[in-house]
Amino acid sequence: MSQRAVVARNLRPFERWRDRPDAAGGIDAATDFCRTCALYHACAMVGFGKPELSPLHGLMEHLGPCRADDVVFHQGDPFEAVFAVRAGTVKTRQIDPEGREHVLGFHLPGEVIGLNAIYPGHFPCDAVALEDTFLCRFSFPAMSTLAANRPAVQQHLFRLLSKELGAASLLVGDHPADVRVAAFLVDLGERYTARGASGTEFRLSMSRGDIANYLRLAAETVSRVLARFRTQRLIALDGRDLRLLDPVRLRELGRGLLGN
Repeated sequence: MSQRAVVARNLRPFERWRDRPDAAGGIDAATDFCRTCALYHACAMVGFGKPELSPLHGLMEHLGPCRADDVVFHQGDPFEAVFAVRAGTVKTRQIDPEGREHVLGFHLPGEVIGLNAIYPGHFPCDAVALEDTFLCRFSFPAMSTLAANRPAVQQHLFRLLSKELGAASLLVGDHPADVRVAAFLVDLGERYTARGASGTEFRLSMSRGDIANYLRLAAETVSRVLARFRTQRLIALDGRDLRLLDPVRLRELGRGLLGN
């Protein structure tokens, strides 16, 4: 089954989405997004990224909206494309033979999903929307052909792969819960900053349970740590709306996982 057929099968309301004036904030918002997308430079090198954002045939298409809990791709689906999150948040997860969920990561606007499927040629995880989400779908065979002919595009893809491998090692090692949670919050903030959004005020689109699963902690432990951070005036938290009151202290606390 082709990747397009897989997407159509998995997502109930997940229809083709072009640059309509009413889509995700309009043309100007779409242009601003593309400048902060991890694949922007690869697109710009082939002429994509103009103000009108004309679709580049055979390489990219816009998809959405994807509603909360809709699946973008399933573990085991054939790998034919990578996806850039245009708006919203996507969770990647694996389900083990006993049916237990293991959260692998959370992907924010401008970030890419699916690079870990290049080998062995199928997706090693599920990708699930956590809220209303729009994506760009990039045909990987077309992108590979492009990269073979344009060394700069190839180097950019290699950098993205290297970055993903580095992110996968974020939680390696035996670290206290406070260190894990602090590193997670700081990392989220820095990723939002890199995409042109506020790195100190943002919404946690993932549940406490998902955060705990990702950090390999109990949900009660994450709740206790967040409550302690509030008492220590490191964060302000109202439901899922988070403000980092002292990102310097949080980074110092989480430096065992964050590095310098």
